[in-house]
Amino acid sequence: MQYINAFKKVLAVIAIVSGSPLLAQDHSLPAAHVASPNIYQLLLENSQVLVLKMVLQPGQSDSWHQHNAETVYFEQGGSVQIKTGENKALAFDIPDGFVMWHEQWQHQVTNTGNTPITAIIVESKSVKGE
Repeated sequence: MQYINAFKKVLAVIAIVSGSPLLAQDHSLPAAHVASPNIYQLLLENSQVLVLKMVLQPGQSDSWHQHNAETVYFEQGGSVQIKTGENKALAFDIPDGFVMWHEQWQHQVTNTGNTPITAIIVESKSVKGE
C-alpha cells in the first residue's frame, strides 16, 4: 500500500510539472551535479547517459536544476518537497526502494524528513525532440 500511495503522489508531481511553465525548459539551468555538487556525485557519463548519486541530508535543499528523461532508484527514501515552479510544490513520502521515471523537467528538492535520502539517477543524454 505504501508503494501505491507513493506512486499516486509521484503521478501528482508529474501532473503539476506537465502544467508548469517551466516545462518549456530554460536550458540555462545547470544539470543537477553542476548546480549542487555537494549533493550529486557523478558516477558515469558517456554519450548516452549521465549517472548520478544523490545524497540529500535532513533539511537540505538542492539548487534549481534540470534533468533530461530520467529513471530514479531511491536506495533510501524519505519526506520531500519538490518545487516545479513559483508557488508550485508538492510534499510526499518516498519509500525505500522506490523507482520512478520522469520526462525532462526542472525542479528543486528539499529533504523535509529526519533521515538522509539517497538515490541513483540514470538520465538520458538526448533531449526530447532531438
